[in-house]
Amino acid sequence: MITTNPFDDDKLREECGVFGVAGAIDAAAMVALGLHALQHRGQEAAGISSFDGRLFHNHKALGHVAGNFDSEDIMRSLKGEWAIGHVRYSTTGETALRNVQPLYAELASGGFAIAHNGNISNAMKLRHDLIRTGSIFQSTSDTETIIHLVATSRYRTLLDKFIDALKQVEGAYSLICLTDSGMIACRDPLGIRPLVMGKIGDTVIFASETVALDIVGAEFVRSVEPGELVVVSGGEIRSHRPFAEKNSRPCIFEHVYFSRPDSIVDGSSVYTVRKAIGAQLAMENPVDADLVVPVPDSGTPAAIGYAQQSGLPFELGIIRSHYVGRTFIQPGDGVRHLGVKLKHNANRPLIDGKKIVLIDDSIVRGTTSLKIVQMMRDAGAAEVHMRIASPPTMHSCFYGVDTPERSKLLAAQKSIEEMRQFIQADSLSFVSINGLYRALGESERQDNKPRYCDACFTGDYPTSLTDLAEREQPNQLTLLAERVAG
Repeated sequence: MITTNPFDDDKLREECGVFGVAGAIDAAAMVALGLHALQHRGQEAAGISSFDGRLFHNHKALGHVAGNFDSEDIMRSLKGEWAIGHVRYSTTGETALRNVQPLYAELASGGFAIAHNGNISNAMKLRHDLIRTGSIFQSTSDTETIIHLVATSRYRTLLDKFIDALKQVEGAYSLICLTDSGMIACRDPLGIRPLVMGKIGDTVIFASETVALDIVGAEFVRSVEPGELVVVSGGEIRSHRPFAEKNSRPCIFEHVYFSRPDSIVDGSSVYTVRKAIGAQLAMENPVDADLVVPVPDSGTPAAIGYAQQSGLPFELGIIRSHYVGRTFIQPGDGVRHLGVKLKHNANRPLIDGKKIVLIDDSIVRGTTSLKIVQMMRDAGAAEVHMRIASPPTMHSCFYGVDTPERSKLLAAQKSIEEMRQFIQADSLSFVSINGLYRALGESERQDNKPRYCDACFTGDYPTSLTDLAEREQPNQLTLLAERVAG
């Protein structure tokens, strides 16, 4: 099993990625390629479901797409011109094969496979109600709640049952569903999680990011709109908008960290936005230094923007190894601290005697920042100034991002000066929330009507958080008892 970066839990994990192909020879092979392009969004597990016009075929495995979907036998078994796939981090439910998506069920209307990016923030309550009325769950994933809501809906058509189910859930979702009659792709009414549509001739493709369209040679058509259901069936593409219109709140962290830099999100180049964040950071928090050094790879675009705005040289003062896998070593406590050095190493001749500006995308627990600052000092840096290309992460996410609980978020427990002391930097600064919005083309954050979901920075959650209260009740379901974030 190939996975990535075993030692460092000091990053926000990138939710999940979904990909679907409607009407193509070797659809599953295209899905495998698309999932490979989305591997950064989920590295614990991957799965593909296909439909050949008569039967559904499924294969799911723990680990990366490569190594699990490079077998000719496996790919031949995934027959049909319709297929959906999923790469996963475990935001809700433990890492186990039963939770790997797409989830599949036989409903009264036929087969139903579903791939979900996001998190249902009232899944615990819904699950409790469903179990009381006789539903039997086979996984600990919140996504299975949607399947049971569809199965128990009293509406007649599958589409109406699906809409009925979605009207009962809270939170964030981008979904791709495969049925006997076609494919359904949809986003939650606030559009918190991303989903785009592309085409190759008559083949319709859905993906979490445009970069996954690129890898299969598909033309980007448009984003699936917040609250929209797109149905591909019988050679037709139909759009449904069953929800009351709301002001959209797409996740701002897609621009900061989650999406690949070569993707387009909400019409903006992720790479260009990250450079603009770095430039804004330089304007707000200048420092007298010799070099701008990114923490690779996530800090690189912002560091380029910071260097260009400040006039300081940009240098690769940290070299990253791309070959660290979970099976490489099983560290005990005595060597666990060496994990960062396996992943990053100082470029000593460049760093020695220099005043360094270190650029990273975020600080979560702070443990990695502490180790990298120390790495710069060990390499001879005269001064180490940390600059962060996002505001302080002070709140947990409940919308599909694996965020530590608030008690483990450094910014929720300490002032910026106390954080500086903790990571042992000479100075520490973050881009402001208004600066982040300016990098995205806004004049500032409109507090009464924010353009993005920025709850991890502001605590302004755009939906109800029913399960947050449910988890505090006695005898809560074990489903989400271990879940600390979405």
